[in-house]
Amino acid sequence: MPLPNPLPDALVELIAERFRTIGEPTRIRILEHLRHGEASVQDLAAHLGSSQQNVSKHLGLLARAGIVGRRRDGTFVYYRITDDSVFAMCEEVCGAVQRGLGELVAAIDGGVR
Repeated sequence: MPLPNPLPDALVELIAERFRTIGEPTRIRILEHLRHGEASVQDLAAHLGSSQQNVSKHLGLLARAGIVGRRRDGTFVYYRITDDSVFAMCEEVCGAVQRGLGELVAAIDGGVR
């Protein structure tokens, strides 16, 4: 469905909040790890070299935004991606960054004699 033009202020705020939620390096690393399947807080903390408390805080924000879901199994909580659109967004951004870097490298290489 196409977006209204101009975007209503309430929608602009929701979009900005989504970008703020995703746009933090630790959260991007968490999402990248969860791309391969669900993981517990302990698994993620070990993989990221971070504390369980810090990882839990980030997962809570991602869960409130509806990006990840959780399930409890005994004393463990496992997280998984529930909104795959974050990967499409990341692919778009990564592609743009790679193109920009390629152009920068080409400009630098072209200027070196």
